[in-house]
Parts: sequence; C-alpha cells; structure tokens
Amino acid sequence: MNKHLNELIDLAKNDQEIDSYTPRLEAGAKKVAKIQKKVTSAQLELDTLSRQIEENNIKVTVFEEQITMLHEQLKSNTVKSKNITTEKEMKALSLEEDIAKEKMTFANEEIARLQTINETKSGLMQEASDKVTALASDAKAIEDVVFTERADIEKSKGELFVRREKLSRDLEQKVLAFYEKIRIWAGNTAVVPVKKQACYGCYMKLNDKTYSEVIRADEICNCPHCGRIMYIEPITAEA
Repeated sequence: MNKHLNELIDLAKNDQEIDSYTPRLEAGAKKVAKIQKKVTSAQLELDTLSRQIEENNIKVTVFEEQITMLHEQLKSNTVKSKNITTEKEMKALSLEEDIAKEKMTFANEEIARLQTINETKSGLMQEASDKVTALASDAKAIEDVVFTERADIEKSKGELFVRREKLSRDLEQKVLAFYEKIRIWAGNTAVVPVKKQACYGCYMKLNDKTYSEVIRADEICNCPHCGRIMYIEPITAEA
C-alpha cells in the first residue's frame, strides 16, 4: 500500500476517534441542561407560591386595618346616637351602622378565605421546597458524573491530539493539505473504505479500472463520484 495512503488512513481514523467524543460531550451537556431546567421550573413554582402567600398576607393586613377603622366608627356612632334629636338623623346613623357592619362582615369573610388559601398554599409550598431540594441533589449528582466523564474525555482527546500532531508532521504537507481540503466538506468521511466495489462515502459503484487502482493502492485514489479518498481494508485486499 502506498506509504502516504497508509498514513492518511491512520490520520483519518485518529480524527474519527477525536470527533467520536463530541456526541458524548453534547449528551452530557443536555443531561445537565435538562435537570437544571427542572430545578429552575421547581424554584419558579416555589417563588410563585411564596409571592402569592405574601400578597394574600398584605390583603389580610388591609382588611384588618379596615375592620379596626369600622370598629372605631361604630364606637363613634354610639356616642353620636346619644345626641340625636330627630328621626331623620336616627335613620341616617342607623344606615351608616348597617353599612359599616356589612363591610366588617365582608372583611372578616375575606380574611378567613385568604387565610384558608394560604394554609393550602403553605402545604404546596412545602412540597415545592422538597421538590427543589430533591432536584438540586439530582442535579449535583448528574453534574458530578458529567464533569468526571468530561475530564476523562478531554484527557483522551488530548492524547489523540498529540498523536494527530505527530501523524501530521510525518505526513507530506501536500498530502496533508489535500486531506484537510476534503475534510472541510466531507468531515470524518474524507477517507473511506471500498466494499463490494462501492465507495463507502457516497455508496456509488466504481468502474473496474478505478476499482483495480484502489486494490493495487500504488497511488492515492479519489472516488470519481464524490472525490473522497478511498482504500481497501486489509481483509478485502487479502481476499
């Protein structure tokens, strides 16, 4: 086999191995992003419940202040009633008291309603808090696993990059430039095997002349259909 072709095959396989780690890194990043999204969603739910409880507490305070004012108004009306001299004044004061009592009743009912809602939301808030804690723990565990895997991958990739550097130095620069040019568009299929007399880059059948040239491997052969560099795997060449 042509020396340069053999070197190209080694370089291509090395590049394929380097790039094979990319899906694993992306999968790890997706796992982290997915669990973080769940944590964020659970935290948002917790924050929303907390805000709603606080808003209801503010409303309760307003109603309590209103009840205090109405209570003072009723006390004041009791004093005024002692000085009433006409029936018209008595009816007006009585109407005022009825309105005040209705407002007090409404305020008390609203306070009771809001407090009931807050009791329910407090229970939901505890559940949401437990959920955030559990998801945060899961996220930490996943991040640790992904971090360890990423560190191992980066170490392996580093070793492969060192090997690539050596392979690139040993390869004739014109041949290397030719390979890199094909890799721009073909990626990890820049150098492909020929099986059943077909290029395994574009899967088009080769004519007999080209196929025989690939078998001899005296020179670097390109697929006439797609331009990829082709070679015959050892077991096929022996056969």
